[in-house]
Amino acid sequence: MSKKIAIGGDHAGFHYKQKLIDYLTVAGYEVKDFGPDSDASVDYPDYVHPLCRAIEEGEYEKGIVVCGSGNGVAITANKHQGIRAAICWQEDLAALARQHNDANVIAVPARFVQYDLAMQMVDTFLNTEFEGGRHANRVNKIACK
Repeated sequence: MSKKIAIGGDHAGFHYKQKLIDYLTVAGYEVKDFGPDSDASVDYPDYVHPLCRAIEEGEYEKGIVVCGSGNGVAITANKHQGIRAAICWQEDLAALARQHNDANVIAVPARFVQYDLAMQMVDTFLNTEFEGGRHANRVNKIACK
């Protein structure tokens, strides 16, 4: 797995994003912060679209998006054909998003999970492989043609 990770979100996810950047950097990842750079109110699409384009262009293998509910950033990310973003609120969901859906972006709902759980979910997400097999056929049918 690539050690290059893209991360971004909105003002509600800013503090978790900063803590996750510190955690991932210490763990040996190269992390690109797509913003925002403060907890002042912002529009998450301004940060999520560039992050997703960078993943689609192969600059980063996986991404992390963080907002209050996880919904806005996930909806925005999933507008991109090359992105499969999964909102996770349990560690098992982060594992299944990778194992069964080959998700390449995890959406973290900062207002609904404690930071320690967010960190565990991200760690699980980044270190879980896609199972392929019967799941690959399903994943291959996701993109609109």
